Amino acid sequence: MREVAGHLPGLSAEEVEWRVLDFAAWGESVQVSVPVLSEAQALALAARVRENARAYLKTLSVAQIVATLDKAVARLLDRDDPWRRKAEAVLPIVTGYDAETVRLGLSGYLRTFRAPQLQRFLAEDFANPGVLDAFQPAMKGGFTRAHGPELLLHVWAGNVPGLPLWSLMSGLLVKAGTVGKVASAEPLLAGWFAKVLAEIDPKLGECLAVVWWKGGDAEHERVWLSQADTIVAFGGNAALAALRDRVPVTARFLSHGHKIGFGLVSAAALDTRRAGPLARLVAHDVARYEQQGCYSPQMLFVARGGRLSPRDFAEQVSRELAGFARRHPRRALSVAEAAGVASWRTTEEMRAFDGEGPVVFGDAADPWSVVLVEEAQPLAPSGLNRTLKIVAVDSLDAVIPLIAPFRAFLQSAAVAAAPEELFRVAALLGEAGVTRICAFGRMTAPEAGWHNDGRFNLLDLVTITEIEQSAELAAEGFADYVD
Repeated sequence: MREVAGHLPGLSAEEVEWRVLDFAAWGESVQVSVPVLSEAQALALAARVRENARAYLKTLSVAQIVATLDKAVARLLDRDDPWRRKAEAVLPIVTGYDAETVRLGLSGYLRTFRAPQLQRFLAEDFANPGVLDAFQPAMKGGFTRAHGPELLLHVWAGNVPGLPLWSLMSGLLVKAGTVGKVASAEPLLAGWFAKVLAEIDPKLGECLAVVWWKGGDAEHERVWLSQADTIVAFGGNAALAALRDRVPVTARFLSHGHKIGFGLVSAAALDTRRAGPLARLVAHDVARYEQQGCYSPQMLFVARGGRLSPRDFAEQVSRELAGFARRHPRRALSVAEAAGVASWRTTEEMRAFDGEGPVVFGDAADPWSVVLVEEAQPLAPSGLNRTLKIVAVDSLDAVIPLIAPFRAFLQSAAVAAAPEELFRVAALLGEAGVTRICAFGRMTAPEAGWHNDGRFNLLDLVTITEIEQSAELAAEGFADYVD
């Protein structure tokens, strides 16, 4: 099976150099050709996207852009559409995730980008989204208008399928000429979405491009960084720091780096009626996408004092993870990933052997691991790929000092607690640096319009032009109707 990645308006396949990436999983293989552009081709493509966006995209109303995006998303939600069929057939081979996980994940994720959700997305950042179309009255007097970048560059990670679509659509909503760099781990979906958009609106398809270069290729990176007004980048902290150092001082750099997700379970949630379904939701969050997302849970803090103990709950989560392994097999791990899991588990087993107290559930051969610790421990990463540490605490308040030192790595936390406790603990989590609090079962599926890393998705991309009230009043003196 062969596939071609990218979306290169104005460039023919014959004039582009291609590199082949090989993928294999579930007994099948696929070769993906990714474009390797010369400096001249990259500069020409950047200029083309910028000019087309200026001539067409910036003349559209936000409502028209939302309508087109909605049509594209509807096609990818339609399981009879050729692009959706291609996604379901190819992405399991490329990503290694089982077909059912890909199917359910795509549908759940894409639903957050239908027209009502995109409108909510806009309303979260703009009290009046019309500010993207024309000058609108300002509360303080005068008028304001928001302008997206001339050229917005996205540098995407490939750890979770579909992740690029969120920032790609954000760029289009603010009417930015958009270029996205796909990751080698998943180079296809963003280009497919661009092609669907181009089928629906060919002129809009000329306002964006999807490219590739090998991670760490400073020469290719330099060309694109020199062209972009704004850069949105995803990835590991070290890679982002290196990228930031190469960004021109005149460009805006917005990064989304490494985060550690975690959960809190109150004593009120631990009874024989509630604990079982809750354990299933916890296992779902752990198993989905093998904890590769920044929002996936790696540690659970479970309060004592419920009808069930933290150990009872750890046993239930273990059983649920075993069930998930049967229904949704874990993807094949790389040598480095397998070594990371083995090292994490071995370390915990040695602590248990030394009498330090951890209880390790499951066998080393199982595609999951759960560790229970009865003594409070600070937040720490797991071995990923379905590995979870459960820490018993006396109360949820006791969790705050265990996470506060790691403020830079906090983002998503799931909380299972009664309303009064939820809001009290949420205030403490927010002060510690947590920016998203959700229910278990939703950790890997943020709401439409969520504020990633506590920031504005659209507002961070725009600049604001103001007509001050003084200019408005002065203009009255020059009107032809003035005596």
